[in-house]
Amino acid sequence: MSLPPEEEARANFYALLSRLFFAPPDAALLRGLASADELDSEDETLAVRWRALVAAAAVMDPEAAREEYDAAFVGTGRAPVTLYTSAYVIRNSGETPLAQLRGQLAALGLARRGDVGEPEDHIAALCDTMRHLIAAGRDLQEQQAFFVRWIQPSVEPLCSAIEASELVSFYKVVGRLAKTFFSLEQSGFEML
Repeated sequence: MSLPPEEEARANFYALLSRLFFAPPDAALLRGLASADELDSEDETLAVRWRALVAAAAVMDPEAAREEYDAAFVGTGRAPVTLYTSAYVIRNSGETPLAQLRGQLAALGLARRGDVGEPEDHIAALCDTMRHLIAAGRDLQEQQAFFVRWIQPSVEPLCSAIEASELVSFYKVVGRLAKTFFSLEQSGFEML
């Protein structure tokens, strides 16, 4: 299935964010980002955030990236910055967002692979789900429903937690790009 260029670009952004939030960038990813082309976007803020990511990748050492990722997002007990979106959306102890998310994924015909240990509410998994919905040509209303329920509510608190963390530098750039991209997605969905 061939996607229109703008849909392919959306899917690629989700894929990149999924990869960056799933694990620290290795040398190959950092080299690829550092040599990436200028972003052709009507949104100047997204273009600026993209240039900042390209510049940050050009000077980032893979080992330093791993140490930063581990310090901020991995921890014994609770990580300083959690990438599990349920932490940002649970308002009372009776809510069960992970069970609800699993139900919605099942309704979409999706499920966690057996070899994946992370729960489905990890931001990387949610980005990958959006990438899949776009790449599979799923209806925009279906994409919107998933985005509005599972990504939109956690974007501001997650990206703010990353921004406030003294443990990250490279991931501040990633968080800013993510926040800008998700804001554009939200605006696009609001026009439906």
